[in-house]
Amino acid sequence: MERFPFPDDLVRAQQEWHDTCRALALPRPRRTTELRRRLLALSVRIHWHPFWSTPPGRTPAAQVDLRRRARGGRRTEGAA
Repeated sequence: MERFPFPDDLVRAQQEWHDTCRALALPRPRRTTELRRRLLALSVRIHWHPFWSTPPGRTPAAQVDLRRRARGGRRTEGAA
């Protein structure tokens, strides 16, 4: 598996994105509007990060690796 040289701020943003999604997935989450706005802001920050315009960032595998790395080896439901 190829490892990409992700900047720390990009990995942190992806980790925060996962944490925010988990908070929204809870039954009867509190502050849903705030969480949704946070998710949108993080999505924009991740999508437009300068890393994606570099040669290593132009591959779809980089996006998958970022999600895996940010998840920190935690398995999602339905993962085999």
